[in-house]
Amino acid sequence: MGGGPRRLGPYDSYTGATHQLCVAHVLRELQAVVDAAPTGTWCWAAQAGDALVALHRLAVDAATTGVTIDEQAPATQTRQLRHAAHIGISQTSPRGTKLMAARHALACRLVDREADYLRFTRDWRVPADNNGSERDIRMIKLRQKVSGCLRTLTGARQFCAIRSYLSTATKHGISLFDALVQLAEGRPWMPAIS
Repeated sequence: MGGGPRRLGPYDSYTGATHQLCVAHVLRELQAVVDAAPTGTWCWAAQAGDALVALHRLAVDAATTGVTIDEQAPATQTRQLRHAAHIGISQTSPRGTKLMAARHALACRLVDREADYLRFTRDWRVPADNNGSERDIRMIKLRQKVSGCLRTLTGARQFCAIRSYLSTATKHGISLFDALVQLAEGRPWMPAIS
């Protein structure tokens, strides 16, 4: 079950890796369901979204403070998410329209891929969204838009290598200027191997 427009299927072909599905994307999908619900009525998607936001807040607070959170709080929110998704599955099971089928797929995906959506709650090094990855790709697309293309394969590879190097340095708290100076001096900064 599952699938849907907000989950990149090729990730699943990397069987040796675990993935964090983007919470920001699924929250947007849930909000679209809430926005379409009749005003003043309870909506399963609102409960699911609230639970995801609460779980994210708990994980961020724990990672920021270094204080282990009480196990009951995430368990309660996970249960709320799970219950909401199951209600969503039952409410959308007729799947009479494409929209209803998409909502059904969303609810099923929340159940089927729960571990992938909630990985950030167990490993605080994992971001809940893929915004950082999308930012890295956006620069390449912007360059293509401005210049019309990456003129040669060699130039494209060089551009991507420099962007990757700078992105990794930034994620490790190294200033871009320092990373570039070290690179120009022939002593490139390299991340520690973990």
